[in-house]
Amino acid sequence: MKILRLDSRGTDVSILQLALNRAGYLNENPDGIFGVRTQNAVLRFQQSAGLNQDGVIGIRSWNALLPYLKGYAVHKVIRGDTLWKLSQQYNTSISAISRANPGINPDNLRIGSSIFIPFAFSVVPVNVPYSYQLLTFILEGLEVRYPFLRGGSIGKSVMGKGLPYVRIGRGEKEVFYNASHHANEWLTTPVLLKFLEEYAESYSTGETIFNTSAKTLYDKASLYIVPMVNPDGVDLVNGVVPNGQYLIKARRLAENYPNIAYPNGWKANINGVDLNLQYPANWERAKEIKYSQGFTVPGPRDFVGVAPLSEPESTAVYNFTRSKDFKLTLSYHSQGEIIYWKYLDYEPENSRRIAEYFGEVSGYAVEETPYASGFAGYKDWFIESYNRPGYTIEIGIGMSPLPLSQFPEIYKDNLGILVGGITEI
Repeated sequence: MKILRLDSRGTDVSILQLALNRAGYLNENPDGIFGVRTQNAVLRFQQSAGLNQDGVIGIRSWNALLPYLKGYAVHKVIRGDTLWKLSQQYNTSISAISRANPGINPDNLRIGSSIFIPFAFSVVPVNVPYSYQLLTFILEGLEVRYPFLRGGSIGKSVMGKGLPYVRIGRGEKEVFYNASHHANEWLTTPVLLKFLEEYAESYSTGETIFNTSAKTLYDKASLYIVPMVNPDGVDLVNGVVPNGQYLIKARRLAENYPNIAYPNGWKANINGVDLNLQYPANWERAKEIKYSQGFTVPGPRDFVGVAPLSEPESTAVYNFTRSKDFKLTLSYHSQGEIIYWKYLDYEPENSRRIAEYFGEVSGYAVEETPYASGFAGYKDWFIESYNRPGYTIEIGIGMSPLPLSQFPEIYKDNLGILVGGITEI
């Protein structure tokens, strides 16, 4: 995380403001501007945390704020501690503490042991731009709160970032959801993360989600989620790629297409390759189409690469898919409020029925992929290779990146799809 001070701006400032808000020191919505109010909140937080009160967010201040980004604290048990006392001390619930510490004996807390204390707020924010670092904090927080979640990495990005996945459920049928193949479509990431959080909470409390028993979902299928396929690109769009060779290269590649806004028009990975034009499903035809449109060299969008699977991110998703037995996949993109369900003449069993169901519960249009965009995508390759239902879900309306103000409506529209991806297989 960057060092921040008065007059700093950007995604990291929004994330700082999120943490200060959750900690109770700032009562305003994050705006990404480190003004006097944010500075005063920082000073009050630093005083309470026993830090040097300089109004600057450096390593020590960031470390002190991390619990408010991850959503939990680590408490070292002292004599006299009980779960009730700890729930009052941290303004949380006994049940939340118990869930985060399976096997704990509430009548005999071992002095000197460390236990996780989840805070009362939701871990997944929907009011700040996303970065890869924020993603890692969220996933750590969710896996602490809900120990039945299982996570790992499917590979690494160009810049060496791990590409995390999370599994929820224990059913034999396997399902796969992914988001943020395209950098400026990063709003798809919190859509999947918020669903994961609500599903996990509903399962842990024995409740329903979209009028469906979470336990039924959990027992029926194992859902795998890769929430950010293109972390380098997301960081570029949201202004958190550090100065250095990668940022210099991206700016140079953007100059190949001066009519595309930079960085907001950036869809590609940091190498300037469109990751959703990288899969071996008529890749050569995709190349012909994109070259005819003028996308002949790396840049912000629509360059297919030098060969299918030339990029580490698309290769990681490809290999991860081949290692599993997915019965259905959802690939989240933006924008248009459209569900794309076919590839060429392939029509896997139940794929049309499921697409129509998705349309009913979301209000989205159900359409066949336009020819000029109908090759070398993940959905295309999955359908061609496995003859099973695969869908591209285009959320929201407008230019990407979509504004955060659309998130509540987008999530409401997509909750039935996200649940239906399990119930309808």
